[in-house]
Amino acid sequence: MAGSQDFAVDPRNADLRIYVNGNLVPRDQARVSVFDAGFVLGDGVWEGLRLHHGRLLFLETHLERLWKGLADIALDIGLTREALTAEIQRTLQANGMEHGAHLRLMVTRGEKSAANQDPRNWLGKPTIVITAEYKEPSPEIVTRGLSLATSTVICTPAEMFDMRLNSHSRLNLIRALLEAIAAGADEALMLDPNGYVSSCNATNFFWVKDGRVMTSTGDYCFNGVTRANVIAICREQGIPITLGDFELSDVAEADEAFVTGTFGGLTPVRSIDGHALAEALPGPMTARLRAAYGALKDRDAGL
Repeated sequence: MAGSQDFAVDPRNADLRIYVNGNLVPRDQARVSVFDAGFVLGDGVWEGLRLHHGRLLFLETHLERLWKGLADIALDIGLTREALTAEIQRTLQANGMEHGAHLRLMVTRGEKSAANQDPRNWLGKPTIVITAEYKEPSPEIVTRGLSLATSTVICTPAEMFDMRLNSHSRLNLIRALLEAIAAGADEALMLDPNGYVSSCNATNFFWVKDGRVMTSTGDYCFNGVTRANVIAICREQGIPITLGDFELSDVAEADEAFVTGTFGGLTPVRSIDGHALAEALPGPMTARLRAAYGALKDRDAGL
C-alpha cells in the first residue's frame, strides 16, 4: 500500500545538491543544528513546488501562501520573494533540472540558544533548506486509487491549530495517517469539529454524486493550491460544484472521489472505510478534471 505521495525511485536523486542556508551541498552532507527551532519544535513553514517543463507551477500563489505563513509566525527571513526565487532557481540549475522535479522549500526560525519553546531565544538567523528531487506520481495509482479510512483525529479550527498554515508541526496529521494504516488503508479521511468531512491527512478531499462535485467549506482543511485550481476549473467549465458541510453518510453515497495536492495533482479514491466506490478508476468526472488540470499546468508553463 502507498499513499498519494507514492513515487518511483529515481537513481538521479543519489547525487543531488541540497540548498542549506545559501550553500549547495551533497545530500549526505545536508545538516541543520540540533538546536534548530524546526527540529526542536516544528517551528517553521514550508511549500511544495512542481517543476514542469522548465517552470515552477503556480509559483506566485505558493509564495503568497509562504509569506502569509511567515507573517502568521512572525518570522522575517530577510529575503524578498524575488531573492528567494533566485535561490530556488540556483538550486535547480545546480542539479541540471528542467522537468519532473518536486521541491520542498523549508523555512524555520533557525538555531536557538536553548532547546525550548520561547521564540525570544532565537539567535536571529532563519534556516532555509530547499530539496529538489526527481519525483513523479506512480502511474498505476490512477487506476489503483487510494483506500481511505476515517480517523478519530479531527481537523482543528484556526484558533487551535490552523490547518491552513503549512506548519512543520504535522504530528496530528501523522497520527491520523497511522490510524488509517492500522486499518489497512492508504490515507486518513478526517472530520472537522462538527463531524463534517473535511480533509485527508496530506491532501484535500473531493467527491462526486450525479455529476456534481462536492468538497468541504475550506474552514478546516489545507489551503491547497491544487484544491483552489480544481474549484476554479469547475466554475469556469460550468461543472456543478458545492462547497459545504457533508456527513460521512453523504460521502458513502459517492459515485467517485479524489484527493488533490501539489505532488499528485488529482488522485482517484477507490474506497472509503471499506466501501468500494461505484465508478471504475479513474471515474468520468475525475478523468475530466485531471485532463483539465493537466491543460492548466501546461498553460502555466507557457506551453
